[in-house]
Amino acid sequence: MNYLGSKLSLLKFLEESINKIAGNKSNRVFCDLFAGTGIVGSYFKKKGYKIIANDIQYYSYVLNRHYIGNHKELTFSKLLKEIPELKKIKTENRKNFTCNYLSSLKGKKGFIYKNYCVGGAKDEKEQRQYFSDENGMMCDAIRQKIENWKKRKLISNDEYYFLIATLIKSIDKYANTASVYGAFLKKLKKTAQNSLILKPAELIINDNDHKVFNADINKLVPKIEGDILYLDPPYNQRQYATNYHLLETIAKYDNPKIHGKTGLREYQNQKSLYCSRPQVKKAFKDLILKAKVKYIFLSYNNEGLMTLDDIKEIMSLRGEYGHFTKEYNRFKADKSENRNYIANKTTEYLHYAVCKNPINSL
Repeated sequence: MNYLGSKLSLLKFLEESINKIAGNKSNRVFCDLFAGTGIVGSYFKKKGYKIIANDIQYYSYVLNRHYIGNHKELTFSKLLKEIPELKKIKTENRKNFTCNYLSSLKGKKGFIYKNYCVGGAKDEKEQRQYFSDENGMMCDAIRQKIENWKKRKLISNDEYYFLIATLIKSIDKYANTASVYGAFLKKLKKTAQNSLILKPAELIINDNDHKVFNADINKLVPKIEGDILYLDPPYNQRQYATNYHLLETIAKYDNPKIHGKTGLREYQNQKSLYCSRPQVKKAFKDLILKAKVKYIFLSYNNEGLMTLDDIKEIMSLRGEYGHFTKEYNRFKADKSENRNYIANKTTEYLHYAVCKNPINSL
């Protein structure tokens, strides 16, 4: 996915840096609590770690509930009642078959089509074009079918989250946007004109049990324990709730009240303190002091709301502090959304603290 702050290009840098400080032992607990699309957690899951993932956004929870939470093959055994052809399909191939079945459904004029496609909103004051009419209707048909299967208990929770994660990951490739969902394009771009086809989300199979939460990180962190805490909070004032509101609606499919040119849903309870200059330092200090872990790592770039001195001051409260740096290309959405930024590259800092001071002594 084309995601703000994605660490896809920095995974090797993160692994090598973390290993220098914490060693490279597997089977430890790795906490990824600003998980986003699950890129970092998935990477370390493949390395043999037990993962605890969290994000306050529900669409992110869905993605991580699959990529992190699911670790055994999905059988779709109960779905045989509706799709008897599955009996002839090998278990490991049933994910693909089920996705192809959903991709062949007839489109429906549901919430996404009526509110985020030109054809559905032609009589409305705000005519949005986030998807083609065809793909908007297909998204509705697929999402309704998945929910129907769940209500009829034809799919397990693991299968349910796999299918919604697959829909989110797939529909994003056909979105008529420049990058995020803060705006849509006036004309359908080429990729948005292609017909939606579900491509099964990757299933990472292993023997470890993992945990996934959908919570405020500062409320969650005192309740969990681990070896490594990896933090990748928002760096600036852009709220993820507004940039990815449509994915949130597809994930929940709750027919929310929406408003404005972009069809925003209410997101007051998902506003992040880490996007607030007056509040971020206090929230970060509270988080660091409550973390029950051996090592803390923080990804943050040189243009973030907190300064290097702020971060050093707070993380040093827990023990030995240091950092690694890596220069990389700026996320391309910045070209249109933050025109005051001139540089094409930015510097990523991976701050760390080797925790020596027990929580109850601070």
